[in-house]
Amino acid sequence: MPLADDAALQEPLAVALGANQASAAGEPRETLAAVRPRLEEQLIAWADQPLQFHWSTLLTTDPVGPVDQPCYLNGVVLVNNIARQPSEAWALQLLERLHALERQFGRDREREQRWGPRTLDLDLLFWGELRLETARLVLPHPRLHLRTFVLEPLLEAMQGPHPPCW
Repeated sequence: MPLADDAALQEPLAVALGANQASAAGEPRETLAAVRPRLEEQLIAWADQPLQFHWSTLLTTDPVGPVDQPCYLNGVVLVNNIARQPSEAWALQLLERLHALERQFGRDREREQRWGPRTLDLDLLFWGELRLETARLVLPHPRLHLRTFVLEPLLEAMQGPHPPCW
């Protein structure tokens, strides 16, 4: 018996990852490599089922915002086979898990400068056709279409699996 109808399985979810400061795991490349299995674990626990992950390679980009900061490493993971319908409640629950992971890698959202340097940035980009506009979360991400550092890895992840390179 299937877990969900075909429509639910066709509601992909995308998370952007970025870092330009060292964390306890090391430099940004090491941080993003260390967060990858933890993010997969958190997504599987949140979905309460096996999922399919399509990871982009990492892209080095100039910072957006204050210019006196190091370049970023950015990537995207596209998640498929989520057997629940997109909803505000589930999206906010996932957002909490993403923020908890950021904290584990040293991010303090209360003290940081907007678009400033950070040890880890995890952004929920979209979940299927879900449209949200709350104080905590806007979906799809409101600046997604303006950010080539997200669009390029997203397009790569959408092309399907390839050998891991980070």
